[in-house]
Amino acid sequence: MTGNRETARRPEDLVTGIAIPKTADGARGGFVKLGARKYLVISIAMAAAVVEPDKQRRVAGMRVAVGACSAVAQRLPELEAALAGRPCDSMLGEMVRPEHLSPLSPIDDIRGSGAYRMEAALILVRRVLEHVGTSLEASA
Repeated sequence: MTGNRETARRPEDLVTGIAIPKTADGARGGFVKLGARKYLVISIAMAAAVVEPDKQRRVAGMRVAVGACSAVAQRLPELEAALAGRPCDSMLGEMVRPEHLSPLSPIDDIRGSGAYRMEAALILVRRVLEHVGTSLEASA
């Protein structure tokens, strides 16, 4: 994906599969979205996260992404790095700061302003990490 309804696929290319790496044992993930209706495909913002704990129940690996706030979904590498080694608990979401969302470039449209989407993305990332952290805490 390179943009809205755009890919790097050439006319002679054929997609035959998508490889999704297996997560480590004990990993947990979550997804949240904000949209006008529960089943509306077009979102105002969405966030997903996978957290892999180490044996001490600290963040060994993490992937966090936000959709509908840039031309394509964006990973948040600064956030992922900032939370490495932190305890896997419900407080993960509390550690998210606005500067962690710097890769995002939300637009203004009929569903919401860029500023609104950025604030929504921040809240959604905090919520998904709180959910994943709570899940990891409960599985300990």
